[in-house]
Amino acid sequence: MKTEEVSEILNSRQEGLEVVLTGRGVPERIIEMADLVSEIKSIKHPYDKGVRGRKGIEY
Repeated sequence: MKTEEVSEILNSRQEGLEVVLTGRGVPERIIEMADLVSEIKSIKHPYDKGVRGRKGIEY
């Protein structure tokens, strides 16, 4: 989806509606529109040692 499309959707949403977007490489324009922006960074994870995703933990 293009930045302009996302911007239009966010600008036209009904009052009080909260929108959660996920992903990487967010354009600065969308970041400026947001109330909250977080970056989650893995420091250490069992996956690094070859442990696959586990039911009830990773999914």
